[in-house]
Amino acid sequence: MPQPIIQLEGVTKRFGELTVLDELSFDVMPGEKLALIGPSGSGKTTILRVLMTLETLTAGHIKVDGDYLFHMKKQDALIPADERHLQKMRANIGMVFQHFNLFPHKCVCDNVTLAPVLTQGANPQAAKKRAMELLEMVGMAEKAKSMPSQLSGGQKQRVAIARALALNPKIMLFDEVTSALDPELVEEVLNVMRMLGRETDMTMLLVTHEMSFAHDFADRVLFFDKGRIVESGPPDEIFTNPKEERTKAFLRKVVAAGQRV
Repeated sequence: MPQPIIQLEGVTKRFGELTVLDELSFDVMPGEKLALIGPSGSGKTTILRVLMTLETLTAGHIKVDGDYLFHMKKQDALIPADERHLQKMRANIGMVFQHFNLFPHKCVCDNVTLAPVLTQGANPQAAKKRAMELLEMVGMAEKAKSMPSQLSGGQKQRVAIARALALNPKIMLFDEVTSALDPELVEEVLNVMRMLGRETDMTMLLVTHEMSFAHDFADRVLFFDKGRIVESGPPDEIFTNPKEERTKAFLRKVVAAGQRV
């Protein structure tokens, strides 16, 4: 059996008196597509931010591809990770944010090229060639010389996906990547994600309020509330026959708001 590529063991995150993640433990297998759903404030985005080391842990351990994320082994003890270790671990993970986070003063091609050159020492010409291949993949090659201000929200998000892919991550994190988009632009971004799901073997974690997309895309769905996993299972089971009353109540509100699940 393959080993999990992500392992959370008793992960807790507090901001002052507020517990955002409450002793979470779960595994993600290589190549798995995992959808994280639940009400706002339930801890979903914090999980992604912790995996990107944008937030630290209050307690618990995380392993990524067999190595501790926030800790290093020294003799027989675990000690806090130094910056070199964190940088090595970050190289496994790419993240696409809700609000694109493109560099406004760089053209599309430079936005995709910059990180491999600066963080991985890639040859600039090779990085540019790879950037153009990725922009072609997400349908943005013709906008390579455009500035972010000249793009629609959907186009910016597709560039952001190409930028994350440029680092060749084993794991991709998507944080509400369609929630800042006009409704008519959502589908173009979801289509890129569908393509990645079909054509790559990357592990993907998706935080989303697009329930029908989560149903079609994910291998497994985790429903969160108050920093804990209330229910976990295949999409058909979670969306059509949930066991927990809290899950049922959440999905009733989703349907009442006009979404298909």
